[in-house]
Amino acid sequence: MSSNFSSFHALHHTGNLFLLPNAWDARSAALFEQQQFPAVATSSAAVATSLGYADGEGMPFDDYYFVIRRILSTVKIPLSVDLEMGYGNTPQAISDRVLQLWEAGVAGINIEDSRIEDGTRVLGDAIAFADTLAFIKRNLAAKQARLFINVRCDTYLLNVADKQAATQQRLGLYEAAGADGIFLPCITDTADIAAAVAGTRLPVNVMCVPGLPDFSRLQELGVKRVSMGPFLFNNVYDRIGALATNIQTTQSFAPVFP
Repeated sequence: MSSNFSSFHALHHTGNLFLLPNAWDARSAALFEQQQFPAVATSSAAVATSLGYADGEGMPFDDYYFVIRRILSTVKIPLSVDLEMGYGNTPQAISDRVLQLWEAGVAGINIEDSRIEDGTRVLGDAIAFADTLAFIKRNLAAKQARLFINVRCDTYLLNVADKQAATQQRLGLYEAAGADGIFLPCITDTADIAAAVAGTRLPVNVMCVPGLPDFSRLQELGVKRVSMGPFLFNNVYDRIGALATNIQTTQSFAPVFP
């Protein structure tokens, strides 16, 4: 059971922007710890890709859980897990997954308010999602379990109409249901970021994407957490591909030893 919730929660409530790296295996998590990051999170997309699966819960949970357990056994800093849509078809099944992660020692989770329909990602019903969130919180409280629940709101990721208004409506529901943080992937416009921060008492999390303001500007806007998503993983593996090509081109291992 997690003893890292308090320190992880506190990282969202300081005067500094909390930079959270996203790992895909035990080795990458250990490297982040060595670089003095105060916590680490998984990127479900990066883990899935590293195991040969598609993102969007194409990865079996048992495979994912093995990676999570290996990370937990390797690092001492708090771990947050990207739980995608919850890996369950009912509020009870999702809650059971969350409790399983808490029992393993996870400090927090991300859970998203969109779903996959016929291979396409769409926004889910906000009220139903908030009800599921409240159900999870009640079950955690019944176990005296503390877990940081960062709700991923996909209004910007899906580029819905009237994004600011749609986001505000959802943030109010999720805050009332007991969320600990709000995550808005693909938000980049400073006016949109400022409106989101002003529209909730919860710490707002944004993600590495092209066009995102730099860290000092994000802090000025009131953002509390910024994460790397799968993009560091993508960059690393692009470099591996280029290196492998150089080995073939030069017919030598010299590129491995610059």
